[in-house]
Amino acid sequence: MESSISFQNMQEASVDEKLNDLIVALNKVDINSANIKTLQHKFNKAIDNKLSESELIAEFKTVDDDELSRLQKLDKIESILKNNFIDTKVAKSVAVKHYVEMLIPVLIGFVMVTLGFAMIILPAPKYFEMFTIFYFSVNDGFTLMDLISLVIVLTGVFVIVKSYFKFANQ
Repeated sequence: MESSISFQNMQEASVDEKLNDLIVALNKVDINSANIKTLQHKFNKAIDNKLSESELIAEFKTVDDDELSRLQKLDKIESILKNNFIDTKVAKSVAVKHYVEMLIPVLIGFVMVTLGFAMIILPAPKYFEMFTIFYFSVNDGFTLMDLISLVIVLTGVFVIVKSYFKFANQ
């Protein structure tokens, strides 16, 4: 942990040094507005080339998908690593985001299933039962409330199954 912090500080110090050298060099040279625009465009392009965390992980995944030789894949990975800084913190954050994206729909599905079964099992007042669709006996039957509850249960099951297949294919 200590070495990664010092390494990051070393990189930041190196970037600061280079930026200070650039400022000194620009102060020594006479430049016009066209040169300033060109330099600014190059600088902005270099900053834009830095990929976001998810784009960076996706870039590594595309290297594996490409039909390249091992040496070409290594060269491509090397160029990605040279142009972008990645460490375990970035990889862990992407993994956590992926896990949360998988977990939230499953939890929502289980809540919907639980709510639907609770609506079926727990007694409801007569005015809340609405009307009976199918009578089992004189005092009992399948009500509109039961139908709504079953739709909620089936929706919850659908969300769980859909999220399972979505992440099983990745």
